[in-house]
Amino acid sequence: MRSVYRHLILPAVFIFSTLSLSAKKMSPADQSGDPAIEGRWDITIEDGDKKFPAWVEIIHSGHKRLVGQYVGITGSARPVSIVHFKDGKLSFSLPPQWEQEDNDLSFEGTLRGETLSGTMVAANGKTYKWTARRAPLLIRDKAPVWGTPVKLFNGKDMSGWKALGENQWVVENGVLKSPRSGSNLITEKKFDDFKLHVEFRCPSGSNSGIYLRGRYEVQIEDSKGKLPQKDLLGAVYGFLVPSEMAAKDAGEWQTYDITLAGRMITVVLNGKKVICNQAIPGITGGALDSNEGEPGPIYIQGDHGPIEYRNIIITPAK
Repeated sequence: MRSVYRHLILPAVFIFSTLSLSAKKMSPADQSGDPAIEGRWDITIEDGDKKFPAWVEIIHSGHKRLVGQYVGITGSARPVSIVHFKDGKLSFSLPPQWEQEDNDLSFEGTLRGETLSGTMVAANGKTYKWTARRAPLLIRDKAPVWGTPVKLFNGKDMSGWKALGENQWVVENGVLKSPRSGSNLITEKKFDDFKLHVEFRCPSGSNSGIYLRGRYEVQIEDSKGKLPQKDLLGAVYGFLVPSEMAAKDAGEWQTYDITLAGRMITVVLNGKKVICNQAIPGITGGALDSNEGEPGPIYIQGDHGPIEYRNIIITPAK
């Protein structure tokens, strides 16, 4: 599920409001597809000296409209029903998702070359600056050559990991445990393309997730007996739905075997391939940053309830 860093908390209304755009009235003729603005954009939102990631995708719908989807600092991808773009000026709006207020989120910006910049008005009425650049395609021209597997967790202590805030994680009997909601945990090393093996145990009603490169969350949740959804076990949160629900009972050890090359991901849950070489469109809410073209750490959620991990092994591409 979406993650809220304890050391990055903004007012709740802003956390979920970032980047919605207040729309100018334009005629249908103004809404045809335009390659200058269509595509995916990695966004950085400014709050004083702090920076937070977001993401938007803009596509044409038929001949008369631009539509899209948006991911804020937290939460999942949500649809944008209409995007207005004319003479280099962009605007759109969308209803709140997790915001406390019942106000639409609004965003306006200007396209200059390959960059966008503008202002976002949050549900609480506060205005924030933002900038955006085109998201990289991350296309690999050949299959990865895999290197040597590396244990990210040694089973003894938290060497190689750091908590994003006050640490509640402990190591007991070869298991990395978060006994209660608290800080998220990230690796000190960063990775590009890799294969990742993780074993996890999720109590009844609890929730966690594994962020790949610190940006794309593969969901962990007590999901046995539920239909596959984009926010349940096996999903790339908010984007990719698993082909089947391969969950075990809550409290049992389960396994993920994940391959990530560029944007292409394959997810094997408990020995069943539930996502097969699909493209991840963009970042998950709670991502560390929106710099999709860069390597990033493995990060695991500890802020959504108790969770346990063991046998965390990564095989980087050479």
